[in-house]
Amino acid sequence: MLTVETRHAIHADHAKTMDTDTLRRHFLAEGLFREGEIRLVYTHYDRFTLGGAVPAGGSLTLDKVEETRTDSFLDRREMGIVNIGDTGTVKAGGDSWTLERGDVLYLGRGAGAVTFEGQGRFYITSAPAHATFPNRLITIADAVKVEMGEAATSNKRVINQFIHPLVMESCQLVLGYTQLVDGSVWNTMPAHLHDRRMEAYLYWGMDEASRVVHFMGEPQETRHMIVADEQATLSPPWSIHSGAGIGEYTFIWAMAGDNVDYTDMDFVQPGELR
Repeated sequence: MLTVETRHAIHADHAKTMDTDTLRRHFLAEGLFREGEIRLVYTHYDRFTLGGAVPAGGSLTLDKVEETRTDSFLDRREMGIVNIGDTGTVKAGGDSWTLERGDVLYLGRGAGAVTFEGQGRFYITSAPAHATFPNRLITIADAVKVEMGEAATSNKRVINQFIHPLVMESCQLVLGYTQLVDGSVWNTMPAHLHDRRMEAYLYWGMDEASRVVHFMGEPQETRHMIVADEQATLSPPWSIHSGAGIGEYTFIWAMAGDNVDYTDMDFVQPGELR
């Protein structure tokens, strides 16, 4: 029921030499959501871990993960869970939470084994934690919403902040998701860098035929990947992360690193990109 893949950190100079298949192998996570399974990608970018759990009406438990060499996965970690499916339940530490589509659950360090039940499709994010903060269910009504962009530049969007200093306290995990307004296709343009943190995107809510062109790489040495629904991209600190879709999509962003300051960004204007 548990599959774990390790991704090592890649230097920017190495990324310049990669063909499409190699780029996807290192920076794209596919097949995260398989019925009856928990599938994780354990990365060497700030030891950030992402994955999916699909109980498909049954029950799946995440506890010991050999890669962390701890008795239980959350012994020295915190976790953010987003339900991108139908109603489901998450249990940990003797408590139970019902997550509707789009709800987010934060589990603090030491929460113990985590059990997923029901018809949810649970996106899992986790980072090492130096302190323990309370477990908390954050619904879409609880999230802080920030409107950005303009229709004229095709990037009008709503940023929903969940695990975020304006909503709650965490160690280093910051998480939310961005929804594009009808007619807009560009996310995070102008692009930006944040050398203090890594980031991961899960593209979600797309129909089967739709794709997002995800841009990454150094500002003067950009690369791209074609990304489908429920696929995730890894963004090292040296890389931009931006995209344009051919249909409706939402992306879940999660970050880990030196700080939880969402505004800690170094912007790169379109004219500077190559």
